[in-house]
Amino acid sequence: QVQLVESGGGSVQAGGSLRLSCAASGYMYSSYCMGWFRQAPGKEREGVAAIYANGGVTYYADSVKGRFTISRDNAENTLYLRMNSLKPEDTGMYYCAADSTCRGWVRMGSRLEADTYDYWGQGTQVTVSS
Repeated sequence: QVQLVESGGGSVQAGGSLRLSCAASGYMYSSYCMGWFRQAPGKEREGVAAIYANGGVTYYADSVKGRFTISRDNAENTLYLRMNSLKPEDTGMYYCAADSTCRGWVRMGSRLEADTYDYWGQGTQVTVSS
């Protein structure tokens, strides 16, 4: 059974930093492509960043490019999201997700689409105050 457990969320002031972690278990983590999503109250879930199975290629939403960094440690079955220069509009619940066949990297434009991903964590809250 695939399990994804996020941690590292919290409350910070604008301009601050956080590092989110996602611990994976129950599957061959290193063969899955992974992503981070977020959802603010009253808004749709938004793809933030994606990373290929071997960690060699990453992809970001324009809204976070240059501020967020996605990475993974396949030996430790852990996915990370380093968030710098946080803004109030970055506030939301952050979720990690697993794409079991890496179809997001085959199908054009789908790396940050929620329906590309098969498994989801329960989320960790990030709140950025101005």
